[in-house]
This record gives sequence, C-alpha cells and structure tokens, in this order.
Amino acid sequence: MEDASARWVDDRPEVTDPVLLVGLSGWIDASGAAKAAIDAITADAESSPIVEFDDDTYIDYRARRPTMELREGLHSVLHWERILLSAGTDQTGQDVLVLHGPEPDMAWHRFTRIVGDIAVELGVRHMAHLGAYPFAVPHTRPARLSISSPSQDVLARVPFLRSTIDVPAGAAAALEREMHDRGIPSIGIWAQVPHYITSMPYPSASVALLDGTREATGLVFEAAELRAEVISQGRRLDQLVANNPEHESMLHQLEQLYDAGDDVADIDAGGPSLEYRSGDELAEEVEKFLRDQD
Repeated sequence: MEDASARWVDDRPEVTDPVLLVGLSGWIDASGAAKAAIDAITADAESSPIVEFDDDTYIDYRARRPTMELREGLHSVLHWERILLSAGTDQTGQDVLVLHGPEPDMAWHRFTRIVGDIAVELGVRHMAHLGAYPFAVPHTRPARLSISSPSQDVLARVPFLRSTIDVPAGAAAALEREMHDRGIPSIGIWAQVPHYITSMPYPSASVALLDGTREATGLVFEAAELRAEVISQGRRLDQLVANNPEHESMLHQLEQLYDAGDDVADIDAGGPSLEYRSGDELAEEVEKFLRDQD
C-alpha cells in the first residue's frame, strides 16, 4: 500500500485467506440494521484496527461534523469519525477483515483502489457488504434477504432475492466492482425492514444479515445479545399492533403478501392490498412509544 491517505496502524498482520466485510454508514441502512450487524461482528471477532484512512481526504466534516463533549462548560473531547480496517477472527477461527466507519464523501476512485490494493496484499478470498432497506413486509415473519453482485457465479451460490431496479449506488457498490475486477468474489447482502418501524432498531434484520453472511462466506458470529433482542422487540411490536384493529388488518395483509412469496407489494392489483396510511399511523405510534420509553 503506497498512498498517503491510508496508513498501517501497526505492523502488517499475518492473516490466512481472510474475508472482507464492509459496513460503511451513510448509505441505505433502514433501522441501522447493517451497522448493528457490523458492530456485533467487530465485537465478536475481537477485532482491532490495522489500517486508518485519512479523514481530511475522505470526510466532509461540514456534512459529518465531529461531536463535541461539553460538560458544564468544559470542552472535554472532540470525536472525529474515521474509516478503519480492522482484523479479527470469527467463532471458528477464520480470519476476517472489517471495513467500517462513515462512507467516504469524496475520492471514491482513490478509496476503492487503495482498498483493492490492501485486499490483494492480504490475500482476501471474498468480500461482502451489508445493507438494509424499508419494504412492505411484516415484523411477524423472518427478515428476507436480497443480493447484488457483479458475478453470475456468485449469484448462483446463494438463494437470496434478486431485484431489477436502477438505484443510486454507494461506495460499497464501487468496492463490489473493484473486487470483481481484481478476481475477488464480491457480494452485497441486503435485509428487508418493515416500512413502519424504520425509525427504531430492528434486530431481526441484523440477525438475518449475520446468517446471510454465514451462508455466503462461511463466517460464523454468535452475536448473543443481538439475537436475544429479536424476541423481546417482537413482543413489543405485537402489543402495539394489537391495540388498533386497523393496524392488525394491515399486518394481516402484509403477512398474506409475504406468505404468497410476493417480492413487491401491488397496491392497485386484485388480491391482498396494502393500505400505506395504516403503516404511517403505526410508524407514528412506534415513534410515540420510543419517546415514552425515553
């Protein structure tokens, strides 16, 4: 790696056939599900930084201002967001690299080239990035996953949903192409989050991303606390819905669509229909619920 915008934090680590996982905040991540999954991964892997990217090169601090800790007038700490590459191992001892932090605001070509150079230097065998998006699905069913990849071979290996759509791309999508061009299999794993709860954490989607990562790459992470939250949050949501017959009706329609295997909710066609007004109203109740908890 020969670029002043990135530096080794310590000596170059000795890793064997590592998998590179990418979780850059700032792109599409409904409920923060991908970030929660990446945080669980870095904790389980007991990872530590090995590469630090220069924030003045990649971060626009007018858009991502540092956080100042002010305690009774005393300016004690200024927290700067930085992009880091960390190294650790999964539950089976496999080496894993995690690229995490804010999505770069600029110099994407330079950024992806450097990450590609590091991946080749460290012998990365696979790359996967995580994301989540809002969708008309019920919280009473397992979170579904969809996939993106530049490789037909990679697409054929996993049974995740496949979409046909033109959308704005994130830096992780640029990394997909970079790795593919360097002969490193790459994949994007996306979790669907119920559209009415995107304002609150949704551990079910985070766990689905961890399980999808295992299926796609073989990496195993326990994430015990995150998995325990799935049941408790599901019960809270059930209670919220049960208080309103209209919300119960909306949930039933979503369950019908999900069970029928519909990947896109058809609002105007015959058969099960979706009343988005109910979803908006339920979202407002969820937000009120969170304020009451605070």
